[in-house]
Amino acid sequence: MKPFLKWVGGKARVIAQLEQLFPESFNNYFEPFVGGGAVYFDTNAKTATINDINKSLIGSYINVRDNVDLLINKLNSLQKQYYKLDEDQQKEMFYRIRNEYNNAKNYSSVKKSSLLIFLNKTCFNGMYRENKSGGFNVPFGKHRKPTICDETNLRAVSEQLKNTIILSGSYKKAVENAKAGDFIYFDPPYHPLNSTSSFTSYSQDDFIEKDQVELKELIDDLTARGCKVMMSNSYSKFIINLYKDYKQYKIAVGRSINSNGAKRGKIAEIVVTNY
Repeated sequence: MKPFLKWVGGKARVIAQLEQLFPESFNNYFEPFVGGGAVYFDTNAKTATINDINKSLIGSYINVRDNVDLLINKLNSLQKQYYKLDEDQQKEMFYRIRNEYNNAKNYSSVKKSSLLIFLNKTCFNGMYRENKSGGFNVPFGKHRKPTICDETNLRAVSEQLKNTIILSGSYKKAVENAKAGDFIYFDPPYHPLNSTSSFTSYSQDDFIEKDQVELKELIDDLTARGCKVMMSNSYSKFIINLYKDYKQYKIAVGRSINSNGAKRGKIAEIVVTNY
């Protein structure tokens, strides 16, 4: 079982490093910034709550859980269409579907979820980014025969999601019911290392320095409740100082998303825990 979407900042490449830092045991699992969900899927939690501010992303999780057969049918149809085309025709299909996706208003529809998965598999570097209007704006990726419909994985993910509460809203509300012994993993939009390094944007809403401070205050509250908390962020002086009273670990992360291939490679990230 693996993420069914590739998401910027996804943890699939570092899951082995993060596993070593998981608590030895926990009750319920919470992930308020779920993104692609690599950590959520790796925990194999029996009961969980996941959340993300991106409503289209969360609509896809809900449809994988509740409508997997219909979703697979739509993805298989898109995959068959795409494979029959030459590169110019594939490019034309990509931009037509991107436009259709951006104009689809029903975030929870199976159709919109199938279009999102299609775009994620066929766009440049398999990334997700929105403009300030909330429109998906990643260009065509020139993938000849990408796996648009991974039926085996989608069915495994659907089963894992059966005992999971899926929310789309405030990360603070997502952990309102967290109790002592529960495990919460935070993977927020990272604090930029410099003024030019901030990624634009997982969603149309930015996560600024004030938000990082509010997140830390929430982690303080969860710590007081007896929850087990882990957080990933950029290895910056601001974050290091902000979490000076917590355990800190430095990990190396391979990044493949950069318009300049020479700038792709290992960067440092911080993992903070309260246990």
